[in-house]
Amino acid sequence: MPTYIEEALIRFKHNHPRKPQHQPHPHTPIRYGAKQQFAEPQDGFPQLDKAGQKYIQEVCGTLLYYARAVDCTMLAALGSIATQQANPTELTLQKAKQLLDYAATHPDAIVTYRASDMVLAGHSDASYLSESKARSRAGGHFFLAADTTYPDNNGAVLTVAKIIKAVMSSAAEAELGALYINCREAIPARHQLEEMGHPQPPTPIQTDNTTALGVINNTIQPKRTKAMNMRFHWLRCRERQKQFRTYWRAGPTNKGDYVTKHHAPIHHTSVRPDFLTPKNKIDLLRKRSQQTRKQMA
Repeated sequence: MPTYIEEALIRFKHNHPRKPQHQPHPHTPIRYGAKQQFAEPQDGFPQLDKAGQKYIQEVCGTLLYYARAVDCTMLAALGSIATQQANPTELTLQKAKQLLDYAATHPDAIVTYRASDMVLAGHSDASYLSESKARSRAGGHFFLAADTTYPDNNGAVLTVAKIIKAVMSSAAEAELGALYINCREAIPARHQLEEMGHPQPPTPIQTDNTTALGVINNTIQPKRTKAMNMRFHWLRCRERQKQFRTYWRAGPTNKGDYVTKHHAPIHHTSVRPDFLTPKNKIDLLRKRSQQTRKQMA
């Protein structure tokens, strides 16, 4: 979407940062050796006036369209800021300006798709107690691939980055909640692909939590089933109907992890090429294509 970010910066009268900003949202530093994980406390900054509240809402609305269409790296930051847009504070304004700095540093996001067998596949992940009020976040990365045991990654056709409304009592329950949200989002995509003439086998969904996988496959029976929200057992029903195929792979291979939490700048820099294609690479491919056409002519 060329010039979209530049026009947004002009609209919000936001100047380009002096230093490149590679982090769309501040992250929580890792506390090595910590035995307990606590939810982040609410900020005590003064609230913004009506004009400031409208500014936050406009920034969220403008960048959300761009993030959903192209640049999925902004989704987690937008989700966290959007939860505070009803009662924004000075800290919320700082986070919005940091997001605009990130957009100005990376204005041209490019998604590259490879030819495939049009089989929908996805990665599901969750972060436990990563949001305010002891909430967790679900992340999903959906793409089109071949019908293989472990589908190869492709350009994202759908990216899910949602805060789970219910408070999860464990990391395994958060993973189940994320699987429920992602599978629910995948069903309309399955129907659309089938109507387009691409029959869909059981949609492969990757998870990195063995407990959640065991609950879905009915190999683990929790002693206290009420601890797991009953709607999450909808996954068992869909698994038996051969609508989904859930499998386990190690965490570093799960692309859904990226949108479940706020990362350090070095992680954004290293992982961004997995989701978006650098502009210089596209320019090089176009140059080679033009040279090939001239030689053939």
